[in-house]
Amino acid sequence: MSRALLVLNSDDVRQKALAWIAKAPAGTRVEFKAPKRSLPQNDFMWSLLTDIAQQCEHSGRKYPADGWKIIFMAAIGREVQFIPSLDGKSFIPWGQSSSDLTKKEMSDLIEFMLAWGAEQGVVFHDAQVAA
Repeated sequence: MSRALLVLNSDDVRQKALAWIAKAPAGTRVEFKAPKRSLPQNDFMWSLLTDIAQQCEHSGRKYPADGWKIIFMAAIGREVQFIPSLDGKSFIPWGQSSSDLTKKEMSDLIEFMLAWGAEQGVVFHDAQVAA
């Protein structure tokens, strides 16, 4: 087995993980990660990004929601690089996807976006903001 992923959500899956570890050859790498961000968190993030994109400028420019996502990911310390496109005429953002964030990391990102937006006077339209 070269790669496998188990989500520890039952005793059976935990037993399978233990069995795999017991049989794994020396040098096998095992990685433990906190639970991934949820789909409702992702939906909420995109609603915030949409409001920000419609109402804000950065350095005198308007950016689409996906551009703001890159800006906020960099602001919370996520690595973002810009690599040349194949034709060499532009640059492509490359960095960690928000789908790789844990639930806590996504919560931190959302809280940062809400705080930043409040400082800028952004009116957020998602009902979760009022909750």
